[in-house]
Amino acid sequence: MRHVAAIQMTSGPDVEANLDRAGELIADAAKAGASLVLLPECFAAFGSRSLSSVATEEYEGRGPIRRFLAEQAALHGLWLIGGSIPLPREPQGKARASCLVMDSNGEQVARYDKLHLFDVEVADSHRSYRESKDYDYGDQPVCVDTPVGRVGLSICYDVRFPELYQTLRHQGAGLIVVPSAFTRVTGAAHWEVLLRARAVETQCYVLAANQTGEHPGGRETFGHSCLIDPWGEVVDCLEQGEGIVCGPIDPQHIENIRERMPIAGHRRFAVADHVVPAAKE
Repeated sequence: MRHVAAIQMTSGPDVEANLDRAGELIADAAKAGASLVLLPECFAAFGSRSLSSVATEEYEGRGPIRRFLAEQAALHGLWLIGGSIPLPREPQGKARASCLVMDSNGEQVARYDKLHLFDVEVADSHRSYRESKDYDYGDQPVCVDTPVGRVGLSICYDVRFPELYQTLRHQGAGLIVVPSAFTRVTGAAHWEVLLRARAVETQCYVLAANQTGEHPGGRETFGHSCLIDPWGEVVDCLEQGEGIVCGPIDPQHIENIRERMPIAGHRRFAVADHVVPAAKE
């Protein structure tokens, strides 16, 4: 069995400070024996007013974030899933919330662009969230083969859309990752129940890395990063504060659960091989 880890951070708008802290926590995860590490959503730039310039620099190869991910993966000899960073698909294009996967040599092997954007009203001090103002929609689900098995990629608000998770299971995922910046209010109401439901429905491990605490500008995030097994049991959880959660991925445990309760074979409705992107206004 191999171990995976999720990193919990309180990121701010200072990219270099965020990367320094992420590097410390990645080292902690490596010392704990993790062969795959997940960073939270917006780990490198949270609440940045210069998001478009960060995205342009990263696209052109001048920014520090992709270089940091590659260097950290190679330094520790582990697979690193980079939460989300702003990254366009083409020159002068609108940024997407992109999750990059680096192998243990520091090579990028996958990219997932967030499919569902957080345009909602929340009863907190921030009140209104309009992610589509800054980001464009992704257009396809992504799985990637890793040393811990086949991993399905998702980001934060995606967790409310079970059809995406069924598609990732249909594409062979045994572990699904959920890098997040879940708000304190929505997290307290729905975080654990959604993650456990996605694990039970797909019979996959779910590894969720969340932001935590109060960020510059007054936004509050919920924390409670966790690893959940395919039976819906919480293997490890960090409620508050920065740090890591870590635990094993047991392929035999996945197989045993799926053999005893063969949900995939009982399904009465077809699972789509792809997801139609949301309509843009």
